[in-house]
Amino acid sequence: MSSANNVSLESAYSGVADNYRGEDVDLHAIYRDMRRNSPIIAENFMGKLGVPNIAGLDPNRPTFTVFRYKEVMAVLRDAANYTSGFIAEGLGAFFDGLILTGMDGEAHKKARALLQPIFMPEVVNSWRDTKMDPIVREEFLLPLVANKKADLMDFGLLFPIRLIYSLIGFPGNDPEKIKQYAAWALAILAGPQVDAEKAAQARKAAMEAAKALYDATHEAVVEVRAKGAEGDDLISRLIRAESDGRRFDDHEVTTFVRSLLPAAAETTTRTFGTLMTLLLERPELLARMRADRSLVPKAIDEAIRFEPVATFKVRQAAQDLELAGMAIPKGAMVQCIVSSANRDEEAFERSEEFDIDRKPKPSFGFGFGPHMCIGQFIAKTELQVALNAVLDLMPNLRLDPEQAPPRITGAQLRGPKHVHVIWD
Repeated sequence: MSSANNVSLESAYSGVADNYRGEDVDLHAIYRDMRRNSPIIAENFMGKLGVPNIAGLDPNRPTFTVFRYKEVMAVLRDAANYTSGFIAEGLGAFFDGLILTGMDGEAHKKARALLQPIFMPEVVNSWRDTKMDPIVREEFLLPLVANKKADLMDFGLLFPIRLIYSLIGFPGNDPEKIKQYAAWALAILAGPQVDAEKAAQARKAAMEAAKALYDATHEAVVEVRAKGAEGDDLISRLIRAESDGRRFDDHEVTTFVRSLLPAAAETTTRTFGTLMTLLLERPELLARMRADRSLVPKAIDEAIRFEPVATFKVRQAAQDLELAGMAIPKGAMVQCIVSSANRDEEAFERSEEFDIDRKPKPSFGFGFGPHMCIGQFIAKTELQVALNAVLDLMPNLRLDPEQAPPRITGAQLRGPKHVHVIWD
């Protein structure tokens, strides 16, 4: 049995957080200063903080970093001049190069068009009351209610995995298997490392995990196909889908599904932790939300603006370009600091305040443009279901005074490690 089989979900989750954590500095203060004084710099800002590079490329390749809303918007919306194919060489190497975020042009359009139907609001909404809500309440929260105390991150780690794997079409009656698959998916994310010695070890573990996840996914694909692939799940839809007059074989379906898994749950987990932290720090806002559930989606959107989990996006210049008055040579990397752009004073009034009543305006927590996160509607729906269930089942929810208060940390994959709460 390979060592990949011994990865526990909890250790994989905290390992990924530690890997991308960077230095413990006041990032928002640094970003404020950069927006004002150095809105674009010719250096790898995140690399200097100790955050590994998912591009997996020559470290000497020129890198530029942008901090303001207008430049981040310009880069992310222009997929012709600022491309993503380099990701296939880095993180994508663990997925045979087939990874949606690492595709450009026509290939990206086609792949996205095939996957899009499962992620549409009508599909997700039909699934919300029949699957999502009962799973969250009956499997996760009701067994906790009598305890009157919990670390909400224990729930936050498990429910998105359970929901997304069910939507993809993995058999739902074996929670231990699903936890193992999710642990492998996280081990793949830990593949890129800063430290050269750790990198070789992490790469080996990531490759083992990718192989184990491929085998498990392939097994599910074969099983779904054998049963007629008639369901509403992603595997069934991919088996039935046609592209250029042909259907996908089991290998192609497996590779596609596997490439979605690392991002499928852990971003939702961290967003849930951040959302709960921001609300629990503001008891009057939590009480207002308990009384008026129409505010729940607004709180989720504002949490994603205020403290995005994925704090930066990287693109590559397809030709010589100019950005914010600086010449960007063809092939250079452009790092967009989403966390900074989302608090740009020129784009948002009182940008450093958590205000769920602000006028809606695009922020970049789920990216922007052609590569905007395909699963964002699922993630937001999962968060709505979870927050509503928590408010229903945990009266007078508040931070546990006997435990350390939650802290939102990390230069990348940002969120709290623990959210200790009590209720009546």
